[in-house]
Amino acid sequence: MERGEIPYTLPKKIYQISSEHYFDKETGKKVAVKKVKYKNKLREMVVIYEEINDQINLITIHPLKNYQKISRIKSGRGQKI
Repeated sequence: MERGEIPYTLPKKIYQISSEHYFDKETGKKVAVKKVKYKNKLREMVVIYEEINDQINLITIHPLKNYQKISRIKSGRGQKI
């Protein structure tokens, strides 16, 4: 998983405590979204993951731009799960 400057434990924490999980119809991956403190700001972060045979594989994490979540839900790309 790519992380850059993101704390090592943050992706797992977001996956575990997020109340917002989506299925991305374009990529076939699942997405967890959570507002957390990142670079001294409160920002929505997204963790992309997949579930295979009861195993969770965290793929990547990145900050979510303000418009991205809303536009993906409205377009039907992101389905809440």
